[in-house]
Amino acid sequence: MKRNGRYKAFVACALLVGATFVQKPIFAAEPDWSTLLERMDELGNFGDSDFSAEITVVSKKDGKGDSTFIARYFRRDAGDKFTIVMLAPESVKGQGYSSIGKDLWYYDPESREFAFWSLKDSFRDSVAQNSDFSSSKFAKEYSLTEHTLSALGSYDVYEITLVAKNTRVPVAKRKMWIRADSSVPLKEEQYSVSGRLLRTIAYAKYQTVAGKEIPESMLIVNNLKAGEKTQITFSNPAITKLPDEVFTKEYLELINLKKSE
Repeated sequence: MKRNGRYKAFVACALLVGATFVQKPIFAAEPDWSTLLERMDELGNFGDSDFSAEITVVSKKDGKGDSTFIARYFRRDAGDKFTIVMLAPESVKGQGYSSIGKDLWYYDPESREFAFWSLKDSFRDSVAQNSDFSSSKFAKEYSLTEHTLSALGSYDVYEITLVAKNTRVPVAKRKMWIRADSSVPLKEEQYSVSGRLLRTIAYAKYQTVAGKEIPESMLIVNNLKAGEKTQITFSNPAITKLPDEVFTKEYLELINLKKSE
């Protein structure tokens, strides 16, 4: 049943990626666009609390078999940090990622060494990027350059274009379709500085946890290579305070030492 549920979520996301505008939207009034970005950040970020979930990352590439990774994901937005610990398959168990701000470290328990990676890098050779696991900072890092009232499938949406304020931001330009009734993204297109479409992301369904809106799954399509897509599913989400050590590089070493004892 769990596998069937993931398949349905994958299909729903795929349909949303290709969704077209099919109805005339009806709005009471235009929003304050700056406030909209702040609202998006508020709904997706966790303030002084921490977030944890189990994530399943399924990647599909034409001509190759599917790859599946399962990991434990921890996030602390107050310090702009996240930690990922790989759980499966067995060949990657114990590997992990520790991110603070724009810095990301990958830990290999076999060599017991860390390697510095970029948030712009691919996650496990998938269409997902390491930055997809960071907190959103739309109001701080982007300027809203275009906006209109529109529709996506059966939803009234705000269609907005965001341009990064500096080159350190992992995504230079975003075009987003935001649900008018809830201020959560339904679809996003990500572009390079030159305006080339790189990725399309669809959020088929959200789950509400402690007043925050968390995607149940997101489908990421590679617009540069046909047939490449990655789905990330978030299960057993929790919002609570976690020990400070969880958000350190040393934590990745510690959990592996405990397993070997």
